[in-house]
Amino acid sequence: MKTISTSKSHGGIQGVYSHASLACACDMTFAVFVPPQAKHGPVPVLWYLSGLTCTHANVMDKGEYRRLAAELGLIIVCPDTSPRGEGVADEKDNWQFGSGAGFYVDATQVPFAENYRMYSYVTEELPALIAANFPADMSRQAIFGHSMGGHGALTIALKNPERFKSCSAFAPIAQPSTAGWSKPALEKYLGADEAAWRAYDTTLLIEDGKRFPEFLVDQGSADSFLQEGLRPWLLEDACKKAGIGLTLRMQDGYDHSYNFISTFMDDHLRWHAACLG
Repeated sequence: MKTISTSKSHGGIQGVYSHASLACACDMTFAVFVPPQAKHGPVPVLWYLSGLTCTHANVMDKGEYRRLAAELGLIIVCPDTSPRGEGVADEKDNWQFGSGAGFYVDATQVPFAENYRMYSYVTEELPALIAANFPADMSRQAIFGHSMGGHGALTIALKNPERFKSCSAFAPIAQPSTAGWSKPALEKYLGADEAAWRAYDTTLLIEDGKRFPEFLVDQGSADSFLQEGLRPWLLEDACKKAGIGLTLRMQDGYDHSYNFISTFMDDHLRWHAACLG
């Protein structure tokens, strides 16, 4: 692991790091905020998964999480959203696919299967690296994210309910297998057989029997992607049928930006901290 930068903030340390990833077969960059309480022993870990076009840096620069994370004693881990670099397959003119758009899946199709293994990276390789190098209490983990990252957080929690104490999302893609801005990506990563997509679709995972105790979701009413891309009512319907607790808060006048996310970041951090104990 290579340290790119560290900076003191609210008594804790905001760091940016890189390492040679086996899962993604390239160098990967990630950010970690370590609160001041970690000087006295391991603290809980909250994973934040970013959305389309983002890197590890977007939430680090705009999410406004450090003050309260320092108060609550939470490590915040912010992975990148995709593999990157020379030799990594990409569609440079398509912001919904390739670089910055890994969708937190393990691709099975050539040429993307060589690098785009973001599910394995986020659930296996990076957690092992965090456990080995940071004062993290890995018995207390939670996960949240935005948009494509909200999709990732929900699906990962549903498939790993024993690992995560809580899960929330800002404007998640509720049903990526049918949304216009995500369906083409799933087909390119996973192939034409739509049965393979079910493992990365929140509503279909719930339909297929996956369970998580409850979710917190914030969604802006002025989000330009609401009607065609995000469709939180599909998540609401799936959770209702399955008996999964869902607090869905429609936030009047808010859009899809980090102005929206940073407004409600404190609510999510406090909610996760309460769940993590």
